[in-house]
Amino acid sequence: MATAFAASGTGGQAETMPARKAGLWESTTITADQNVTARQCIDANTDQFAQGVFGGGQNCSKNTLTKTSAGYEGASACTIGTVSAIAKSMITGDFDSKIHMVVDTTLTGLPGAKEPVQRQMVIDATYLGPCETGQSPGDIILPGGKVVKMPNPAAR
Repeated sequence: MATAFAASGTGGQAETMPARKAGLWESTTITADQNVTARQCIDANTDQFAQGVFGGGQNCSKNTLTKTSAGYEGASACTIGTVSAIAKSMITGDFDSKIHMVVDTTLTGLPGAKEPVQRQMVIDATYLGPCETGQSPGDIILPGGKVVKMPNPAAR
């Protein structure tokens, strides 16, 4: 979800998405290149941290999130080094059991690309229940069982 939050333009605007229900979430991210399923143990602090910190280091001239009758629409225009990214996203779900996100991005300035590159990312996240014994909020469990520790938001 972290990549999605960055791409959806969730940081720094008046509108915010509801917090995800605390517990273990499984997210499947589908792109043209790959499908990845990972699980993340979250609580209120790590969810807020994920929405606010990912996407840092970008220079964004536009970063909006608007509530719609169907969910939320995000729009951003950011520069990361020599690459410019314009993204639009649609986020739906109840944030207690399911979230569905579609992010369409146009990238320009990619090394070796003569024209803008179009990318789409679809993320489906499902609440699985309480975090498993031994998991800490922020833990991301990758395919194969590798655990990535998210920085502790309280330490920031």
